[in-house]
Amino acid sequence: MADRSGPVLEVRDLNVYYGQSHALQGVDLTLSRGVLSVVGRNGMGKTTLCKTIMGLEPMAAGSISFNGQSLAGLTPAQIARLGIGYVPQGRRLWRSLTVDEHLLLVARKGGAWTPERIYSTFPRLAERKTNGGAQLSGGEQQMLAIGRALLLNPKLLVMDEPTEGLAPVIVNQVADMLVRLASEDDVDVLVIEQNIGVACAVSEQVAIMVNGKINRVMDAGLLAGDRDLQQALLGVGRHAHDETPDANLAERPESKDQDHEQGPVRIYMSNPKVPTRWSQPVPVRVIEGSARTQTQERASGSSSSEPMRALSRGAATNVLVAGTLDTKGDELRFMRDLLKANGLRVQLVDLSTSGKPSGAEVPPHAVAAFHPRGVSGVFTSDRGTAVAGMTLAFERWIAHQSNVAGIISAGGSGGTALVAPAMRALPIGVPKLIVSTVASGNVGQYVGPADIMMLHSVADVQGLNSITREVLSNGAQALAGMVKSRAKAPVAASEKPAIGLTMFGVTTPCIQQVTAQLEDDYDCLVFHATGVGGRSMEKLLDSGMLSAVLDLTTTEICDMIAGGVFPATEDRFGASIRAGLPYIGSCGALDMVNFAAPETVPEKYRGRNLYEHNPQITLMRTTPDENRQMGHWIGEKLNLMTGPVRFFLPEGGVSMLDAPGMAFHDPEADAALFGALEETVRQTTNRQLIRVPHNINDQAFADLVVQTFRTFHSVRTKKVSGE
Repeated sequence: MADRSGPVLEVRDLNVYYGQSHALQGVDLTLSRGVLSVVGRNGMGKTTLCKTIMGLEPMAAGSISFNGQSLAGLTPAQIARLGIGYVPQGRRLWRSLTVDEHLLLVARKGGAWTPERIYSTFPRLAERKTNGGAQLSGGEQQMLAIGRALLLNPKLLVMDEPTEGLAPVIVNQVADMLVRLASEDDVDVLVIEQNIGVACAVSEQVAIMVNGKINRVMDAGLLAGDRDLQQALLGVGRHAHDETPDANLAERPESKDQDHEQGPVRIYMSNPKVPTRWSQPVPVRVIEGSARTQTQERASGSSSSEPMRALSRGAATNVLVAGTLDTKGDELRFMRDLLKANGLRVQLVDLSTSGKPSGAEVPPHAVAAFHPRGVSGVFTSDRGTAVAGMTLAFERWIAHQSNVAGIISAGGSGGTALVAPAMRALPIGVPKLIVSTVASGNVGQYVGPADIMMLHSVADVQGLNSITREVLSNGAQALAGMVKSRAKAPVAASEKPAIGLTMFGVTTPCIQQVTAQLEDDYDCLVFHATGVGGRSMEKLLDSGMLSAVLDLTTTEICDMIAGGVFPATEDRFGASIRAGLPYIGSCGALDMVNFAAPETVPEKYRGRNLYEHNPQITLMRTTPDENRQMGHWIGEKLNLMTGPVRFFLPEGGVSMLDAPGMAFHDPEADAALFGALEETVRQTTNRQLIRVPHNINDQAFADLVVQTFRTFHSVRTKKVSGE
């Protein structure tokens, strides 16, 4: 293992001249470990920096040190022997030597990298072992140049434009290899890269070089998502086919009586499709449906692609239209134009994985850079893994956006699954709408605990026609109405702290009695414990929107254990564990598993104690064995909580049906549940199980819960106020 006590590479006040030309002007750069990307326009000094590190160009002033040792005055061969490998721009291969001869020429015995390992890393080279350097494609030559450098088993690898001229599949392979080198092979990498997506994907930090200096070192994720900064520092612009008209509008002189900010302008094309000699006249409705909307910007020249800023909740202004432009481009742009026509500021987010050019304000590579493995985790040769990677990247991307006023998408089951996780990550209240072919079925897997609105597309989202125009228009107009209404008159936040309570039909009296005593002081949010209800409450707790929970109905655990229709997830109680706040809970309705109509009860349960709650819901009494299993599972979760815990065990019954004389009254099963909890929970002064000689719906039980809750809240208030 290399010494990690100091920086691997340290460049201080480096100055280099070509005659009278000052190429490097006081460059300061530090690579502590891992991968560091350096980006910049052509002619900024990036290649000169590489050559100077390798001793190929003399330094006029400054210093370069490698693992604490100065490189000043050393020859390129001496620098290479110290453990610095170099992949030069232009590959520098011998035309007459075969691939195998290139590798054998530099291979060293006993090193981690061998010709065989190079061939396994780049299988294409193995197929070309006997080909000469002049017989290789550009991508194959680049693979060979990288392999040749690795055979020196370097501690530091300096790579100048390693993905230049490579096909997208090979680019992804090289990017993935760079990440693995740093994490698995103890090789640090300085990579000079023009491909912004690759540069941001392989490195957490990116150094930007401008006019022979390091202008700044910034977070890779922020650079990937900030197109204005890329434009200013790197000359990265938009694709002309989608956004050129905006620039033309900006150049038009304004009349004296025009407002400072112009309204939307409709642009019509008489021939939306390129005509031929056989083309028929285009119907007016098609021309109108294909019209684009351009909104003139403020006189200051602010752009619609301005990066999102952290604004207050009511000041969020960006509406996102997200989806795969390579397959749903017409439909997404149609909704984008309608939203712009409503005077909204819109950003098109392209989630395509095909690698095709994008005219979106947020192109695919900007989103893909937020994948844990960067763009290489998204743009793979397999469509399934590519879509899964983009889904994760989009969810992580949207978590970094603080100015989302609303979001809309359109697609089939795949497109819906692609955008839904990111929408679920947005705060409750931000308008979220999906026009989907699957919206008329079971949408629980897409909506989850979030407030996502789904609109059935009726016809497939495949082209603009008389049906899709109507539905997409309704969706866009609905979102516009929600966004504008919310901006004009945002819902006033309650001055009372919000608390979450879980309830089921058979614990309703308990929750009603508790809320009656607390509602004057607290904003009581009641969640129906149907699986998604518990997840919704915990989502709000994770988001910091709840100050406390009274989790008195934990029945979702029954369905998780026995296979009912309202199950919790394995993360049930996770939000309370993460929050570290006081937790008050109980065994509410842990006596029942939920199924649909009687005929849906699984065959293995047909002989059990069943109760028809209504024609659509059939309840099944839990057994002592199932209660013991639930008690151990809940107990382990309570042990993980760091805040004060009070978990109540109502000995008089855990539900309305568990009271004496009722259908589910079973003291043996309740005793098994309480015993398992007491066996599992590590009780302390901070974490306690409390047996109560009442039914959960008795007034005395509710009084004790409220008294306990107020005690904890009083303690917390005193700590906050400093009393």
